[in-house]
Amino acid sequence: MCGRYVILSPPEAMRQVFGYAEQPNFPPRYNIAPTQPAPVVILENDARRFRLMRWGLIPAWVKDPRQFALLINARAETVLDKPSFKNAMKRRRCLLPADGYYEWHQSEERKRPFFIRPGNGRLIAFAGLAETWVGPNGEELDTVAIVTTAARGDLATLHPRVPVTIAPADRARWLDGAAIESEEAALLLRAPENGEFVWHEVSARVNHVVHDDEQLIMPISAEQLESEAKQAAKKPAARKAASATLSDDGQGSLF
Repeated sequence: MCGRYVILSPPEAMRQVFGYAEQPNFPPRYNIAPTQPAPVVILENDARRFRLMRWGLIPAWVKDPRQFALLINARAETVLDKPSFKNAMKRRRCLLPADGYYEWHQSEERKRPFFIRPGNGRLIAFAGLAETWVGPNGEELDTVAIVTTAARGDLATLHPRVPVTIAPADRARWLDGAAIESEEAALLLRAPENGEFVWHEVSARVNHVVHDDEQLIMPISAEQLESEAKQAAKKPAARKAASATLSDDGQGSLF
């Protein structure tokens, strides 16, 4: 799965890589969480556009979002058929720029967070599905989910699922829902190859969305690791709450 990720590249560098017309200005983000605004690249009138969307897809047919589960991820294996995603898969495919993401590995004593980034240091693009939800009073909310698939190779040692990244050569096809049918686009939903990503363990501070600073992506020291392990052993209830990486009450904003 993918429950937290980071954007570290300068806005202009991101704009050049993804080729959209807008010139947004935003600071680095070290802990983007569900329900927060996320940068998204879409294809609109044959041109790439930058949009902010709430991370957590709401299908158009939902009457009351408060009664609907938060869909932050979409499984690649079922996006062609699942009612929540099949319409977006046909016409509203998108990209989410990122410099890396976090994953939690279940060890014997606790869930341990790791920062995962591309080995070549370049910007990556998560495969996304977008949907605009229209409320009873006509209000509109753009929402998005990140597509995941079964992990393989080295990344499978961390977690059984990984976010799908779309290679630069395939991004135009993924975005073009008018010319590329969903069945063809689904062929792009592949897990990374061995060696594409590297990772290291980080502090459990990343568990809490109020933390959003450079220290989150730094390798954890042996002293920190020992200290966090002791704290987790003393507070099993607190450990269980901290490991719920999807917990979010709508806090914060991207900018």
